[in-house]
Amino acid sequence: MSTAETLLEVEDLITRYPVPRGFVGAVRREPKLMVHAVEGITFSVAPGEMVALVGESGCGKTTTAQSVVRMVENDSGSIRFRGKELSGLGPSDMRPLRKDIQMIYQDPYESLDPRFSVRDTIEEPLLIHGVASSSEDRETKVREAMERAGLTPPDLYIERYPHELSGGQRQRVAIAASLVLDPQLLVADEPVSMLDMSVRAKILQLMLDLKSELGLTYIYITHDLATAKYFCDRVAIMYLGRVVEIGPTEEIFAQPRHPYTKALLSAIPEPDPDKMVPRDLPRGEIPDAADPPLGCAFHPRCPEAVRGCGWESRDLRALVEQHWLRTDMAYDEEQAVIGDLDHLDAPATSATLGTGGAGAVRAILDRVRAEDPGEPLWSGVTSIEDAGPGVTVHFEPAEPPALRRAGGVDVACVLYPDEGTGRASD
Repeated sequence: MSTAETLLEVEDLITRYPVPRGFVGAVRREPKLMVHAVEGITFSVAPGEMVALVGESGCGKTTTAQSVVRMVENDSGSIRFRGKELSGLGPSDMRPLRKDIQMIYQDPYESLDPRFSVRDTIEEPLLIHGVASSSEDRETKVREAMERAGLTPPDLYIERYPHELSGGQRQRVAIAASLVLDPQLLVADEPVSMLDMSVRAKILQLMLDLKSELGLTYIYITHDLATAKYFCDRVAIMYLGRVVEIGPTEEIFAQPRHPYTKALLSAIPEPDPDKMVPRDLPRGEIPDAADPPLGCAFHPRCPEAVRGCGWESRDLRALVEQHWLRTDMAYDEEQAVIGDLDHLDAPATSATLGTGGAGAVRAILDRVRAEDPGEPLWSGVTSIEDAGPGVTVHFEPAEPPALRRAGGVDVACVLYPDEGTGRASD
């Protein structure tokens, strides 16, 4: 999509947060860890479009939004709004643009100042940005924004305080406050997740009506695929700080490519109690964003993982420990042969283990493999070499897959070939 056709362009965005080491960690001079909140995200938004960022909690959706509106400083990458670079802009340079980029927050109970009346809340952006010099002009704009947000008649709400409003009414006040400056882009961070089910549809319909009437553009952040399906033009699926699939909503739902997208769609509840729906949910837990997996971040949980996904030492440790959970009678004997596994927590493309002889260690690994010959980790093993009293298992190195074209979407998965090559990873 060319710059002339886009309102917002985000390219290779990286935003990380330092992890506090604490007093003991500082004394021991432990290495500083960083939470990889956003890792190289690229997407664009056209004028009048609604683009959804979808994923589980902790995948980096909100950090992406906060980076776009410059609430947090990104480490690298480009954020261009109407062709103007936002990365690195100071507060004074960013202020004129804030009138055009506004944010709707998730929790209307926390985003409104309890000391401010509805009038004060909606009027405050006008005062900050010096819009409407007279009190009469500001009053007119406040009432117009209230009417657009469905707070009608304004006289019924304008003197109220947040504690006198319902959750839906509070969110309408927040929407009115974001509309009063006539923005071009609204970043809505899960704007209905804190509301009752009966209110959600009304707020979402309000957002659609405003999109049509005012030509607004939205970045809609949600973990709810159902709302994204019915209200958004395009969907970007995020996992552990990366976009793994992005494309038109209709195609994403009709033919999901990435295994994580398939897992999310299979988790959507089926309203018909008599209809059985297969649930191919990912195994395991979401990895630590401060120490993400090598290669594809989803590979430890992926039901379709293959050789080139980026297997590593931590995957081998998890597999051996799962074997011990299934065969607890053999744990003491095998653990004495395998030895301590804590050193495997350092991500590496090789893993040395064993204290009881290379042959005995190989025999245990053979038993682990025989329990599940289809375990994809073994396809990523390039060699197993004797190493003193144990062995070293070598894995095929892999980089995180980049987004590549697959039909009408872009997907970051080795199962799909680079555009034009016709070749995929085996």
